[in-house]
Amino acid sequence: MIYLILIIIAIVLAVLSVELKDLIQASVCLCGMCIAIGLLFGLLDATYVMVFQFLIYAGATMVLFMTVVMLTKRERK
Repeated sequence: MIYLILIIIAIVLAVLSVELKDLIQASVCLCGMCIAIGLLFGLLDATYVMVFQFLIYAGATMVLFMTVVMLTKRERK
């Protein structure tokens, strides 16, 4: 049952990260999706993959995305 809930959460967050107009919210949704996928790997007893999912994707890549979003000039409405 928990597998199904995590899969649904990952799919919803992936769709939101593509569809949202605000880049910061899209980056947070992408980070949440990476965490949900890491939790799925943890439930499958793939701890090595889970650790790399958290460290590389949910950690380093999200820091890079947020830095780029914060340093990019946006037009104000």
